Amino acid sequence: MMLVGGGHAHVAVLADWIANGLPAARATLLTPHRHLRYSGVVPGWIAGQYQREDGLVDLAALAKRAGVQFLLGRCTGIDPEARWVKTGGGQVLEYDVASFDTGGVGRAHNVLGKDKRLIDVRPIDRFVERLETAEKAGDIAVVGGGAAGVEIAFAMRNRAGTKDAKVTLIAGDDGLLPSFSAGVRRKVSRELAAQGIAVLNENARLSEGELVTTSGSCVPADIIVASLGSGAPDWPKAGGLATDSQGFIAVDQHQRSTSHPDVFAVGDVASRQDRHVAHSGVHAVMAGPHLARNLRDAVQGREVGSVYRPRPVSLYLLSTGNGRAILSYGPLSAQGAWVAKLKHAIDKRWISQYASLCR
Repeated sequence: MMLVGGGHAHVAVLADWIANGLPAARATLLTPHRHLRYSGVVPGWIAGQYQREDGLVDLAALAKRAGVQFLLGRCTGIDPEARWVKTGGGQVLEYDVASFDTGGVGRAHNVLGKDKRLIDVRPIDRFVERLETAEKAGDIAVVGGGAAGVEIAFAMRNRAGTKDAKVTLIAGDDGLLPSFSAGVRRKVSRELAAQGIAVLNENARLSEGELVTTSGSCVPADIIVASLGSGAPDWPKAGGLATDSQGFIAVDQHQRSTSHPDVFAVGDVASRQDRHVAHSGVHAVMAGPHLARNLRDAVQGREVGSVYRPRPVSLYLLSTGNGRAILSYGPLSAQGAWVAKLKHAIDKRWISQYASLCR
């Protein structure tokens, strides 16, 4: 049994194995990092509300407690017929059942172009490292009008050393938060204006060293943060796994590969074929317990049957970087310090449940 990637869903699998025992004689976790960085607290870290070490889940400690072999490495290839994965170091690891929660890859260079000022939000650990060492900036551009882009724009406005910087949020042709309610969009727009963050509802691209919008405007930027969603890694399609049109691993309602029943996938690397499930940490977290049950059944030769069914609406709590936050729940919206406290409590509870298993 092999877990590839230490994402939000796989920590739920490790917790299940700690509570109920390993479903197989031997299991391995392959991941490039000892810790999972919980993405929900990263905007708070940027704004100075958390320390760099806050929001980390110790994957190595969880694996040890579960009786799982822990290997540091990145998956770079798969042969689903021969049942092996290859690491960046060239090691070949065989499996009988494998589950992938590796996350997606950054899209910044493909969408915007290459530039030394460009910092992609994905992968999140690399983003934190690069932002931590970035010099102070007079002009900051954030590209991406989704929830993550909005939170990062607020966080960069309130980051120590950049509070006097000019922050521009390039939201794209679809505008701010296109999948959110009108009430949330109004609150976010008002708060962006109140904090002096300019918003451009255009696409942008790097051209001859300039960040240029669709209309031809040049956006001054010492730092360009790209929050453009996940791209698919190359290895699933190259290895012969069924993928969707974008290259994400195609899975059914049980998170099982539509081409290879001994392969499961969840989170940003996967694409549900029975229904649309957005690439969001909310869904990866909620799918984790269902994946754990299905992996146990698959390894023990039982028919898998657990299905993650997203609620009609999801709760989103968008930090505004100044001790307040904006709540979104379907058509409902709210704003205030109490929303920020609620976000902190939910994030702390999620992290604490895994920290307690490592003691």
